[in-house]
Amino acid sequence: MRDDKILNILSDKRVLYAEDERGVAKNIIEILEIYFSSVKYVEDGKKSLKEFDDSSYDVLIFDIFMPNLDGIDAIKAIRKRDKNIPIVIISAHTEQEYLWRAIELKITKYLAKPCGADEIISALKSVSEELSDHKESIEVYENCIYKPYLKSVKSSDAEYKLSKNESRLLEYFLKHKNRVITYDTIYNYLWSVDLPSKDAIKFIVKELRKKLGKKDIIENIYGMGYKFCV
Repeated sequence: MRDDKILNILSDKRVLYAEDERGVAKNIIEILEIYFSSVKYVEDGKKSLKEFDDSSYDVLIFDIFMPNLDGIDAIKAIRKRDKNIPIVIISAHTEQEYLWRAIELKITKYLAKPCGADEIISALKSVSEELSDHKESIEVYENCIYKPYLKSVKSSDAEYKLSKNESRLLEYFLKHKNRVITYDTIYNYLWSVDLPSKDAIKFIVKELRKKLGKKDIIENIYGMGYKFCV
């Protein structure tokens, strides 16, 4: 898979970035904004934990030493809630103690400050591969394939490009097959602020059904939400 295609998986993803040095943060945010659909920046560990609990994120990038709560302790608390979210640490501290603690917390990459753009992009490629489970295509159902790097679905007779919300929702459905996903869960996963009406979700689901070529694959659970039936 070409490098530019690998990074495209981040195009509908949200990243939470915690760093107390504004000068360092400014340069890294500029890189993150190229690849992610949303970048949220916070300056201390306690705020990062609250932000993680309040909103939905796909990737975390944390410094270690921050005010109020250090990055390792914040990650430890997050790992109790989410064991799989990819996490990158960018820190000036490369002592063995911190490296071992990071390994125990299943860190995707540990970068030493100062780090250049190439190192950050390389870490993001590792994150992209982890998010897609190292697969270039995922079978939605027989003769229907989702390509996470291209954000497209292909059936026997056509291939459709998905919007950011369509691809984001489809990936969520694929990770939660045959489970009822509530409207509130979908709202929080697709939008962090200014929640739209329920009609917005209905429209995304309608378009997704059409592109998947199988209407009953997304079942409407009256008064609750949807179930992805496979």
